[in-house]
Amino acid sequence: MPTRAALPLAALLLSGCALHSGSDEGALEAARNSFQSVKEDSAVLRAAPKDVIRAGESLARAERLASYWGSGDDVRHYAYLSQRYAEIARQHSAISLNQEQLARQELELQRLQLALREAKLHSVQQHSDWLEEQLVSLVTHQTERGLVMTLGDVLFDAGRAELQSAANRTLLKLVQFLQLNPQRRVRIEGYTDNTGSVEDNLSLSRARAQAVADLLMDLGIDAKRIEVAGYGVAFPVAENASARGRAQNRRVEIVFSDENGQLGPMR
Repeated sequence: MPTRAALPLAALLLSGCALHSGSDEGALEAARNSFQSVKEDSAVLRAAPKDVIRAGESLARAERLASYWGSGDDVRHYAYLSQRYAEIARQHSAISLNQEQLARQELELQRLQLALREAKLHSVQQHSDWLEEQLVSLVTHQTERGLVMTLGDVLFDAGRAELQSAANRTLLKLVQFLQLNPQRRVRIEGYTDNTGSVEDNLSLSRARAQAVADLLMDLGIDAKRIEVAGYGVAFPVAENASARGRAQNRRVEIVFSDENGQLGPMR
């Protein structure tokens, strides 16, 4: 049976344990809330997945340590680490967002420059002559589907659908032509070589065509004037037996409507 002197000491230890546990729980709760906020933010997950994972791992370790007596410093340490990783993830997300905004501003600047050039075409004759020159400069050829412009796969990285910066100059010419021909419409068609599965190539061909369409829309072309189609490995223009032939087959074709906006038949 405990002595009378031992009772206050036991009470003091229990009190200290309660205070210590409460402090740990506060740190854990703050870390849980911070981790939850980044885990549910799709922008943060896309920009900094590794930091979000580290935040979760540190929080899990803090929660495991919290179940052991005498590990309060470690609990608070890993809870703090979890919060810091979550904050780093948010900072990376903010940086990524700023970069996206700068890219959109660059596109807007290019659009304004196009508008300025259009304004300089002050006579009907100049306008007509310039349109004819622009159409020729697009490197088009006549087909049974209508006038077709071909974009080679140099505008994309292998197996990727994101446009390279080299595409801007070519597509800016296309935008100029469409802005000055408001009745014209286009169909953007994607094609691939036979490398990879049929399903993957079909998806890639449509994604590449959509990337071109998205850029046109970003530069002010109405979405109603644009159709998108992906044909994958179908309709090759060269043999897939050689690297050169496969490169020719990896392409995006832009089919122009007539002056009344009537597009030719789809393949």
